[in-house]
Amino acid sequence: MTTVLLLKLCLVPSLIYLVTLIGRRWGPNAAGWFSALPIVAGPILLTMAIEQGPGFVATAAAHTLIAVIAVLVFCIAYAWASGRFGVFGSLCAALAAYALAVAGLQLIELPLLPGFALVLGVLALAPRLFPRMRDAGARSEKQANDLPLRMLAGALLSFTVTWAAAGIGPRLSGFFAMFPVMGTILVGFSHAASGRAYAVNILLGMARGYYAFATFCVVLSLMLRGQPIALAFCVAAGAALVVQVLSKRGMVLSLKRT
Repeated sequence: MTTVLLLKLCLVPSLIYLVTLIGRRWGPNAAGWFSALPIVAGPILLTMAIEQGPGFVATAAAHTLIAVIAVLVFCIAYAWASGRFGVFGSLCAALAAYALAVAGLQLIELPLLPGFALVLGVLALAPRLFPRMRDAGARSEKQANDLPLRMLAGALLSFTVTWAAAGIGPRLSGFFAMFPVMGTILVGFSHAASGRAYAVNILLGMARGYYAFATFCVVLSLMLRGQPIALAFCVAAGAALVVQVLSKRGMVLSLKRT
C-alpha cells in the first residue's frame, strides 16, 4: 500500500511539474502535446491495476479510450468559453460539457477496435473546432511561483479519482481515469497567469497529441487480458511514445500551415 500511495501522491505532481517546465521552455503547443501522453491516466490506471487487478483495468482502459472524446469536448468548450469568461467560468463550462459528454458516451457500448476507430475520427476533426487565435500567447513571469499549487492540486485530484474507483466499477473507473486533471490544472493556472491565447494553444496541443494516448489505451487493454501488469504497461507506454514521436511531425506541419 505504501508504494501505491507514493504513486498517487508523487508521480502525477512530478509529471505536472515537468509539463509546466516544458511549456515555459518551448511554449504552449509543446506543453499541450507532451501532456497528451498518458502521464496522468497512466499512473491512475497503474494504481488501479495494483489495487483492483489486471482484469479490472483491461475493461477500464477500453472505457478510458472512449473518454478521450469527453476530454476533447472539455478542451473545445474551455477554448470557446474563455472568450467570454475568466478562469473559473471557463472551467465550470468546460467541466459541465465534459460531464454531459461522459453521460452520453456511457450510453454507447462499442468493442475495443471500433471504439478506437471512432476516437481517431473525432481526433482528426477536433482541431478544426477550436477558435482561431492570432498568436500563441506570451508566458507571464508570474507563473514562476505557482508550481507548488499546481502539484498539490494534481495530487489531490489524482488521489480522489483513484480512491473513487474502488466503488464505481471498471466502466466508470475508466472514464474517471480520463478526468481532465492536466487540463484543469495546467490550463487553469496558465490562463490566469498568461492569458487566453496561451491557454487555448495548450488545449490545441493536447487535442493534436491524443493519438498516442488512444494507442496506449488500446494496447494496454489488449495486453492486460493475458500478460503481467508490468509488461502490459511497458509495451503500452512504448507504443504511445512511438505514436507521439510520429505525431510530432504532423503537428509541426500543421502549425506551419497556420
